[in-house]
Formats: sequence, C-alpha cells, structure tokens
Amino acid sequence: MTKDAYRRLAGIYDRVVEPAASALRRQGVRAFPPQDNLSILDVGCGTGTQLTLYRKRGCRLAGIDLSPAMVARARAKLGDAADIRCEDASHMSFADGAFDLVMVVTVLHELPPALRLSVLEECSRVVKPDGRILLMDYHTGPYPFPKGRLWKTLITGLEMLAGREHYARYRDFMARRGLDGFVESLNASVVTRFVPGSGTAAVYLLQPGLVAPAEPEAHRLRSE
Repeated sequence: MTKDAYRRLAGIYDRVVEPAASALRRQGVRAFPPQDNLSILDVGCGTGTQLTLYRKRGCRLAGIDLSPAMVARARAKLGDAADIRCEDASHMSFADGAFDLVMVVTVLHELPPALRLSVLEECSRVVKPDGRILLMDYHTGPYPFPKGRLWKTLITGLEMLAGREHYARYRDFMARRGLDGFVESLNASVVTRFVPGSGTAAVYLLQPGLVAPAEPEAHRLRSE
C-alpha cells in the first residue's frame, strides 16, 4: 500500500494552510463564477475547500485526491453534495468531456516533473470542448517588500515542512519559472491571467486543448 503523505497533515490542514490560501481561492472563483447546473471537478481537491465555494449555486461537484486522509476530510465536509474519489490525477475514471470546469489548485508544484503534463492531458480529456481549465499555483515574483517577501518566506517554510521530496519538487517547479513557465510550455489559449499583489501566486483560466508541448519558436501566450 502506498504511504499517505498527508495522513498527519489532513487533520490540521484547514487550520494551518487554508487561511493563507483563502484569497487565492476567491480569485479563482472570480475567474470562473459559479452558475446553476455547472459540472465542476477539483483535481487534487485536498479537504474540499475549493469545491465548497461552488456548492451553494447548484453546481454538480466532483473531486479527486490521491490521499485517503484528504479524501475522508473532503467527504465529511461536502457530504452528498460532491462525488469525491481517491484516485490518480494522471489516470482519472471520469468520462471524456464530463465537466464545464476542471480546477487544479496548488497541485502542479507537488507533482514529479514528468507527471505535470500527464495531469493536464487528463484535465483536457475530461473537460467539455467549450469548458475551461483553471490553474492556480506559485509564481516567481517579483515579491514586493514587505508583503510579498513575508508571504514568500511563509510559503517556503510550509513547503519545507511538507518533507524533503515535496520540497525538491517545489524547487524544481520554481526553477522552471513556476506556473508562468508551465503554461508557456503548453499549446494553451489563455482566457484570464491574474497575479495578486504579493507576487507569490498566479491564476490562469485556459481553454481546453493543451495536451501537446508548444513549439518554442512559434508559441505566444494569447490573453484577453
């Protein structure tokens, strides 16, 4: 059985980590506001907090996470309001074109580099042709003083506490220019891009169809 890296953290996650992520989560909802009868998938849903922001608007909710402890927390939080599954984000059990919105919130930096594109390929598969993919993850600054520097110090400390392997993946993600660098490596059509004042995170709303790496000499980010 695979060891659950979040078994100990799951019980305190909402108290320790979520306060720092709340503003970014709200920005994600502003990028793709909830509407009645939308189908929403949260990839790497953790304790289910991002899904709760869509629960009151009649959305059909689903989430996956590889951590059984996180899945248990998400199921307890959302009850029958969401279909929460414990499974691998690079091999999801959902049908093609099942969702209006697929969210990947502070997950990419946790993945081994070789899996990041595989996860986005799966997201592109399960989202509807006219749907959207919402990415939220770390940004490489600049970090304005003092707010940005303080947030960057806090984030680095939390990533170090998550363990040596986790921290190594975070450092690799940041060395590749964070979420900006990842999106630039894709054939991605950017609908919305937002970076908060601290400079520590970025929000991208993408159109589907980003399964192939971009041609370096031809690729240009297209934003509205």
